[in-house]
Amino acid sequence: MPLGVPDAPETLSLYPFPVILEVRGVAEPEHFGKLPEAMAALLAAVETLPLGPDQQAYFAELFGPSEEQEIGRRLATHGEVRALAFVGLTPTVVRLYPAGPGAAQ
Repeated sequence: MPLGVPDAPETLSLYPFPVILEVRGVAEPEHFGKLPEAMAALLAAVETLPLGPDQQAYFAELFGPSEEQEIGRRLATHGEVRALAFVGLTPTVVRLYPAGPGAAQ
């Protein structure tokens, strides 16, 4: 391995902070101690919405278990991860953001 290039296990770190899941207009924001739990709850919440197969597939790809590292990285660098679900013509904001002091609102 070349010097200065960390190996994969060191570069992949789980998002270490509690997060809040918000599905506006569907449920109150909910606190989760671990990112994988929040992502699973997000997918379960989205499944209850009357979305078409394309939107369901979009959310399954964006927030599926294999995306945990990427979502964690986005939370750490951008402070939130947001997507839109369209229920008919009405946009529904789906957000994950850090819990605690200084959290996005």
